[in-house]
Parts: sequence; structure tokens; C-alpha cells
Amino acid sequence: MTPDQIAEVQARSTCLHSEAEVEAALDSMAVSISAELADKNPLVICIMHGGLITSGKLATRLGFPLQLDYLHATRYRGETIGKDLQWKVFPSESLNGRTILLVDDIFDVGITLKLIVEYCKQQGCASVQTAVLLDKQHDRKEGGIVVDFVGLKVVDRYLFGYGMDYKDYLRNAPGIYAIAEQDM
Repeated sequence: MTPDQIAEVQARSTCLHSEAEVEAALDSMAVSISAELADKNPLVICIMHGGLITSGKLATRLGFPLQLDYLHATRYRGETIGKDLQWKVFPSESLNGRTILLVDDIFDVGITLKLIVEYCKQQGCASVQTAVLLDKQHDRKEGGIVVDFVGLKVVDRYLFGYGMDYKDYLRNAPGIYAIAEQDM
């Protein structure tokens, strides 16, 4: 896609949550996470690429000792439909005996998060909790995962902004946007 085509997609999109609304949700998430994990010396793991912005913005709001790491596992690879999970990078820190907080952009069907939680448990973590900026509301959830910390609940549409992409673009959009049907 060209920059002009991406600009056209963005122009046709609908803003569901403004930057101010998303920032307020991040504030609220940080309060809840702090209440739960402040004394646990957690390893906060960003799930790349989608969790990058949420992780960075949350980290600056968490005023307690923690370590940061990341992993890169993806089902989308620049597409709008997920496939099998592809692991690109595993965390560099040991998970053994640690309290883990996984941070991602969105909880959609739950397959990716389920597999990453299972990986953390296989590595011997003491506990694993999950935080997502958005929880997409629909009845297609799989794997029985319940997210521990959620910023906002959103409608079942293809979204971009705050880490979520449209064909590898628009992750940096300052809000949560739904693409038009014609751009699916």
C-alpha cells in the first residue's frame, strides 16, 4: 500500500475512542495493576508489535520496581485475518519463579494470548497475568482466557491505533479507529 492509500483508509475510518479516552483508560489500568502487583517484582512482557504503545504508556504509570522484556509472536503478519502463531522472539529474561504481566493491544479471539500464557507457564513462572488496552466484544472467544486488566471494551470491528495496525500501518494513530467496510 502507498502512503496515499493508507491516508484514504484513515479518512474513511470512524473514531471510536479519542486519545483522551484511551489515556484515561491507561490511567485506570495502571491503578488496578499497581494495586495488584506493586509488591510482586513483576516481569512486564510486551507482546510485539501491537503491545508496544500500551506497554510503554503503562510502564511510565507504574511507580514500583519492575523489569521490562518483550516477545514477538504473531498470527497476522500484515494481514487482516489471523493464521497459525509464529514465534519470532522469545523473552530474554528467565520466567522461572517470576510474576509475569503480559501486555498486549487487544483481546480478540484469544488464541495468541492463550498460547503465550501457556508458554509462560511452561517456563515455570510463579504466576501470569494479562493486560490489554482493548477487549473486543463478541461471542467467538476461544481457550477460556479471562484478561486480568482491561482498558476499554470495544465493538467487533477491525480496529487500528494505539498499537493496532491496518496492513502494518496506522499503529501510531492517536485514538481507536474502526476501518470502513470497503477497506476490509
